[in-house]
Formats: sequence, structure tokens, C-alpha cells
Amino acid sequence: MLMDIKKIIIAIDGYSSTGKSSFAKLIAKKYGLTYLDSGAMYRGVTLHAIEKGFITPSAEIDFDALKESLKGLDIHFEVAQDGSSQTYMGPRNIDREIRSLQVANLVSPIATVGFVRDYVNDLLHLFGIAGGIVMDGRDIGTTVYPNADLKIFMTASAEVRAERRFKEMKAKGENPTMAEVLDNIKTRDHIDSTREVSPLTQAPDAIVLDNSYMTFEQQMEWVDEKIKAL
Repeated sequence: MLMDIKKIIIAIDGYSSTGKSSFAKLIAKKYGLTYLDSGAMYRGVTLHAIEKGFITPSAEIDFDALKESLKGLDIHFEVAQDGSSQTYMGPRNIDREIRSLQVANLVSPIATVGFVRDYVNDLLHLFGIAGGIVMDGRDIGTTVYPNADLKIFMTASAEVRAERRFKEMKAKGENPTMAEVLDNIKTRDHIDSTREVSPLTQAPDAIVLDNSYMTFEQQMEWVDEKIKAL
């Protein structure tokens, strides 16, 4: 390996519930990198919009009010005692709240708003100045870090992703139906791929990882080879 691993930037994009965050966290832990979850930033803005009444259950957005509120909105990451990255809104830990189905159903419309993406991207650029990061999202390799040292595009079948998401939500005490989760996955895929601002697109130089039937161990073996080849 010729590159200084401590300064590397790894961009992981892909569809929802492909395990991007879990994969990125494992990479960060193994190589001593900082993990940043861009999706958590958008979910944080969505939670903020819901609580302030800036978005309705049918996804009607008060754009002027939301834009003005972002000027004083402090969404950031803090490292917990176990080493995990937790999402905060000011002094409040919102990491659990932003994983709810209510937020999941509205995050894609919020993420299509240009000034919201500018707000999040500005923060992400600051986080990555020194390098040594792993970041996952929808447009990391195409928009946020187009010069990333390693770009990975993750995919898996909608049914496999829905099953993963369903089990994750049940483990957290939520009670969705599989049909609701699968519908949410398919809806988010469509919105993410067709939105006008920074749509979900595979970067030309990204390496595809279809992990439909791969264990985390197999995925780590795969990425180890990619990093060694840099």
C-alpha cells in the first residue's frame, strides 16, 4: 500500500438499507479512520422539520421557514464511550429518534431540497479537510468528495434490504409490517434516484459491491483487497 491510510478518504454510496453505515463503521474501526454518516445529518434535519411543523405527513414543506431555521441549527457528531459516532441536535442525542419510520418516510423529500443539501454538504466538507475519514450516503463520491481515494457503490435487492430494515426496527422495539418497510424502501429508491438535486448515481470510478448474500466478514475481505490495491 503506497497511500497514507491515515489521510485516506473512502466514499460509500448506494441504496438505503444496504448496510452502508455498518460497513463504513467496520472499515473505520479496522483502519483507525473517522466515520461520518451523512444520512444521519439529513435525518436530523428531517426530525427538526417534523418537530417544528415545517413538513406535513404528506411531505408538504414550508421552505421559507425551514431555510431560515437552518441558520441556527446545530447538528453534529459526538463520539460515545464505546467509540461509536452519535448524532446530536445541540446538546440532545437524537441518534435513536432519527431511525424511526416517521423520519424514514420523510427524509427523501427533505434531502431533495437544494438549500438543505448545501447546509449538510458544507458541514461534511469541514469534517473531511484533514482526511482520514469514511463517509456513506447517496452522493458522497459524486458531489461531496468527487476526489475520494476509494469509491464504493453498494446495492442489494429491495426484498433483502427490507428484511434487514424490518429486523433492525423490531430489535429497537418498533412494530412496522414488512409490507410497510418494503414500500418505504421502494419509495425511497425512486425518490433518491430521480430527484433533481444530487440524485443517487454511481460515480464512474466507483466499485460496485452487491452484498445481497454476503456476510460482514466477506465484505471486509473484499474491501481489504481494494484498499491494498490503492
